[in-house]
Amino acid sequence: MTQPRITLGVSLKIYFSYQQTLAWSEEIASIARNHPAIISGDVGLFILPSFPALPPVLAAFAGTRVGIGAQDLCQEDNGAWTGEVSGSMLAEMGCGYAEIGHAERRRHYGEDDALIAAKLAAALRNGLTPVLCLGESVQGKSQEAIAVCRQQLQASLQAARQQQLSGHIILAYEPQWAIGAATSAPDTFIAEVCQGLREFSEPGDFTFSVIYGGSAGPGLLSRLGDRVGGLFLGRFAHQPAALASMIDEAAELLNTREKV
Repeated sequence: MTQPRITLGVSLKIYFSYQQTLAWSEEIASIARNHPAIISGDVGLFILPSFPALPPVLAAFAGTRVGIGAQDLCQEDNGAWTGEVSGSMLAEMGCGYAEIGHAERRRHYGEDDALIAAKLAAALRNGLTPVLCLGESVQGKSQEAIAVCRQQLQASLQAARQQQLSGHIILAYEPQWAIGAATSAPDTFIAEVCQGLREFSEPGDFTFSVIYGGSAGPGLLSRLGDRVGGLFLGRFAHQPAALASMIDEAAELLNTREKV
């Protein structure tokens, strides 16, 4: 499948109520049905709502090119896993994405490299595109961040390699110290780390795209240009007009590239 030239993702976490999620989705779906860059597939958009809202959100975006996914999934496809949601069920519902390894899951729920690797394998096994979150906890030099992220990526691929899986993986670089901060990480720093991830090369049947998250907002995509494959948006995208402006920014960036 041809990948979008720029990818935008939105995780709603649990900021919205059920009804707020549905109202927001209806507004974004209306934008997606009418935006040339979304219609053409040049700008890809995926949305990750809370589990209970997945069925109506999938319905809201039916007929659009917007992908829907979950903020987590179980490492097993079936069985006695109380409270979990399997990748097989997500795929059956029509989901296309699963977020894996977010810093909050690592910190609050004790998810380690082995569990994250098992979840990534579960996503690929069920035809879901993993949105694998990578990022260092302490701000330092870009080369140090690249080393941490590559170690996390290598560890995350272990189970998929053992199961001889393949597929496309979205790498969401989110330095933990920038999540929820007033501003994103410095532009040059982001560009260097994303470039370091794009250059990652290991044997295996995986392809990667690299997007940046961590207090990402307006203007960042334009400043980074082709040094990043897109953005993973949080609270900034909670206002439909704000997300629409980011889609416009991505489309304008693509138009600018074509004119050069």
